[in-house]
Amino acid sequence: MVQTEKIEWKVEGMTCSNCALTISKYLKKEGLKDVSVNLIDGDVSFEPGENGKQEKIKKGIEGLGYKVIDGQPTTANRQQFLKTPLQKFWFCLPFTLVLMLHMLPRHPDFLMNPWIQFGLCLPVFIVGMEYFGTSAVKSIRNGMPNMNVLIALGATAAFIYSLIATLMNLGEQYLYYESAATIITLVFLGYWMEDASIASTQKALKSLSAEQKVMANIIAFDDEHKEQIFSVENSQLRVGDLVLIKTGEHVPTDCKILWGECSVNESILTGESLPLEKHAKDSLIGGSIVENGTVKAQVTAVGKETILSKIVNLAKQAQSEKPPIQQLADKISGIFVPAVLIIAALTLVANYFLFHIPFDRSLMRSIAVLVIACPCAMGLATPAAIAVGLGRAAKNGILFKDAKSLELFKNIQQIVFDKTGTLTTGQFMISDFRFEIVNEEYFKRISYSLEKFSNHPIAKTITKQWKTCLSGRQAKDEIKWKKIEEIKGIGIKAIDNDDNNYAIGSYKIAENISSEKDHNIYLIKNNELLGWIDVKDEIRTEAKEVINYFRSKEIKTYLLSGDSNAKCRQIANELGIDEFYAEQTPEQKLELISKLNSVAPTAMIGDGINDAAALAKATIGISLSDATEIARQNSQVVLMNSGLQNLPLALGLGRHTFITIKQNLFWAFFYNIIAIPIAAIGLLTPGIAALAMGFSDVILAANSVRLRWKKVM
Repeated sequence: MVQTEKIEWKVEGMTCSNCALTISKYLKKEGLKDVSVNLIDGDVSFEPGENGKQEKIKKGIEGLGYKVIDGQPTTANRQQFLKTPLQKFWFCLPFTLVLMLHMLPRHPDFLMNPWIQFGLCLPVFIVGMEYFGTSAVKSIRNGMPNMNVLIALGATAAFIYSLIATLMNLGEQYLYYESAATIITLVFLGYWMEDASIASTQKALKSLSAEQKVMANIIAFDDEHKEQIFSVENSQLRVGDLVLIKTGEHVPTDCKILWGECSVNESILTGESLPLEKHAKDSLIGGSIVENGTVKAQVTAVGKETILSKIVNLAKQAQSEKPPIQQLADKISGIFVPAVLIIAALTLVANYFLFHIPFDRSLMRSIAVLVIACPCAMGLATPAAIAVGLGRAAKNGILFKDAKSLELFKNIQQIVFDKTGTLTTGQFMISDFRFEIVNEEYFKRISYSLEKFSNHPIAKTITKQWKTCLSGRQAKDEIKWKKIEEIKGIGIKAIDNDDNNYAIGSYKIAENISSEKDHNIYLIKNNELLGWIDVKDEIRTEAKEVINYFRSKEIKTYLLSGDSNAKCRQIANELGIDEFYAEQTPEQKLELISKLNSVAPTAMIGDGINDAAALAKATIGISLSDATEIARQNSQVVLMNSGLQNLPLALGLGRHTFITIKQNLFWAFFYNIIAIPIAAIGLLTPGIAALAMGFSDVILAANSVRLRWKKVM
């Protein structure tokens, strides 16, 4: 039986985009689906395919020169001798430094002995070939040459040329052992700098992941039913467990309060440091901090099912996706190694035969070309920027579901706002009502009995307020319906046991029997108006500032709502929205978004069931964390703070992440266009080329890391 859950591995040894492309091509060649390879953190995932095939795939990846880790690295692996590039660098450095001494004006005479130079270089060469050479041979054998081919070929050429000169006793001017050792040593240093730089781009997501591991006070009961409390790691918790959370403690996992109340800091997810008041039946998010109060809560989700885990996993998944701008870099990176080998060969031929440069110097120029040409920068340009952009977004309560959304933000020229629950708080109160024909108690009871079947915020308000004002008997004697259905964007229709037809909803259900358009809810029985209900909804405190921000950026704003024309005009005028569309059905919302998209790229932010189709159709769909499930599913971006305040930051991060990607790609192409000719004409030694190769990626990563602090709004 085929498994449905994706296989997720860690792969060590990926040093450039060429490596990621190599693994991706191999997995696809094996017929695997939904392949994702993340160069930044080494995550590889795919649908498992045939039973028993995973072991073959693992061996295949290792056959390409990489190391597959199914789960977390063990302590033994982490302590393995010469495991990391930094450890290899420190091992090679003393031998290389001693070799370099013979280049000084005053140096020990014994260093001029070719066999001593050979002896000093040999340990460095062996360590280097064990890493670069093994990887290079495996990649060539599989028809997918990687970056290590260039390093191995350059170091080997210098070492073999020097060894031949030693065996033939040609003299010290033909010895380049220090070049071979320097290449290997400095490339190890460069790889370590790359790893450190890339790790810094992951800082935000790593801090989120770290918050998931805390201790929990679990509540249990002994044989005498007395409460006992003991500490366990939150990874041991299960759904349904009872936990005690006290002042100053982290909420160990997602849970619901059963007893007590507290103030909670949810800035880990929302970026909002002001504490929120939580009471019985309220939900707590794992990783948040109880600043004041003590509660007993029941675990509702653990492990990968918690909100925090889902955010981290979605952010990692988005990192591994390639936005359109990365496609060119991937194509170039895929043919880069063969192209560099050809350029290096032409450099050797042209220098020796056309410009009559001595063979040893021509060879050193060719080796410098091999070493300095670095496809890593092209491959890292997009992932490094996206990693920082997504990390900063996640730390501020902005969840991008895919990397493409970051890039799409750069083109947004229009933004459409839903009204209820988006521009307004969605916390309604009944402000007025009027009933006709029937008495007040009957009017309330009918309204309550109908609206309890709807999830619309206005319906929930009516249900909540009038359930408490009806007496116990009246609430118990609510109407029983033979048939009832909710019509999106309009309201609810029902038939009772006596075949009376009822309807409650917007003006659309009453337009044939009433000329009063300005009320929120109308109640009708057998095509006769029984009355209307008005509710008031506060505008979000941040709404005006957010609208002003978009207008300052010359982004046109729209209000799109199913509410009455009068109420929409009032909101639009108060907030300064450019245009509004009122009394819109879900179909009309979808049609309008399609029309706006045809004019210019359009973002939409909404939270209701009736917004779902329009959100999916927009260039970018944005929803709030407390939106309906279907609205969140149809959005590419979710604002986790239940408000609009971070919407400008989402737009700014999207645009500036794209700017950073363009800067990175410019640097990557500029570096190679300039560096290769400079190496080819002999202005760079192989050692300097090796160091420059490492620094090119550090510069690129540092530019990406700037996104963590850069002003983007």
